[in-house]
Amino acid sequence: MNVRRSAAVLAAVAVIGAATPAAADPSPSPSQAFPSALYGDKDPKFDGVWRQSLALLAQDTVGVKPAAKSVQWLVRQQCADGSFASYRPDPTTACDAKTMLDTNATSAAVQALTALGGHDDVTRKAVGWLKAVQNKDGGWGYSPGGASDTNSTSIVIGALAAAGEKPDQVEKDGKSPYDALLKLALPCGGDGDGAFAFQPDKKGELAANADATAAGVLGALGTGMVVEPGKKSDATCEKAATPRQAAANGAGYLTAALAKDGDHLMSALAGAEPQPDFGNTADAVVALAAQGDTAQAEKSVRWLEKNSASWAAQSGPAAYAQLILAAHATGTNPRDFGGADLVKQLGATGPAPQTAGKTTSGASDEKEDSGSDFFGVWWYVGVCLVAGIGIGFLFTGRKKQQQL
Repeated sequence: MNVRRSAAVLAAVAVIGAATPAAADPSPSPSQAFPSALYGDKDPKFDGVWRQSLALLAQDTVGVKPAAKSVQWLVRQQCADGSFASYRPDPTTACDAKTMLDTNATSAAVQALTALGGHDDVTRKAVGWLKAVQNKDGGWGYSPGGASDTNSTSIVIGALAAAGEKPDQVEKDGKSPYDALLKLALPCGGDGDGAFAFQPDKKGELAANADATAAGVLGALGTGMVVEPGKKSDATCEKAATPRQAAANGAGYLTAALAKDGDHLMSALAGAEPQPDFGNTADAVVALAAQGDTAQAEKSVRWLEKNSASWAAQSGPAAYAQLILAAHATGTNPRDFGGADLVKQLGATGPAPQTAGKTTSGASDEKEDSGSDFFGVWWYVGVCLVAGIGIGFLFTGRKKQQQL
């Protein structure tokens, strides 16, 4: 998921004309402040709603009631048409044509707010917007009107399902999200062997993508980011005539990819040495657990227990949330994850969770959203870190074409 957001950063920077890392100023403006209701202390420009949604969803999944002001911050990020941008520094200012709307952020917010409950009006409007920007092939891109990709289509499916919709009945020109996913599934055999591609390349060809495959498995199963351990699956790779078979094929690809590199996935950014890919490994664990391929999921979550601490500490709330969701999917205790309490660590990146009877005033929330508080740590968006990822996109214009 973090890789997807990084890819979205690159795509968004390209949209506004910052074509190279040199175009970005690594020094944050000393006059800018981040709201204290937000989880994480890094610049939220490209992932504020995304990481907030994951943090709230993960907390709810483990029975923690998030701070009221953090939930309210997310609610107030919504535009009048129901969409969410990646981040709105001043939610009192109406969204306009320059607002960079984000299907992934919108879908993540729907999943989080649906889980928390009490926000039906917000989620109904968001789902209405998602339906309105569905592509003619049945899928979605990261930005409205962008070419459909596996990641974005899959997270929208998760949002639709969470909101009580039937994704197979959400159609545009007679095409459902599943039609779009099946077109992005590779055949059995060869290098792809049942994987999902992120998007077709410029020649219309598909290339296996582990991150897209993890997303595609969940999408094809019609589920969101929170899953329960599934029943054992013995499905073999066959022609993906149905979403269920496409999910089984994708899970088989992930199992082989994880086992090949020691129960985890590797990143393969151009010009850089391959590195363990913690975020996509966590996503693959969730996907395999949902499909019922629990044996490899459990091996990979054990690997994450041993190796992911530094990555999570550096990456912040979304990373802790991913690990919590992977732990939940495999029946692993997130409060004793390789000796670490992921729930406590996630909580430390934002406001303390609510206690019984404690509320946050609306006036306080207004102040937080206006940017009245400073965090001590700023970040520079490292576009160069994703320069080797082919962009059509995020869950992105979650936008990238990373291959194993």
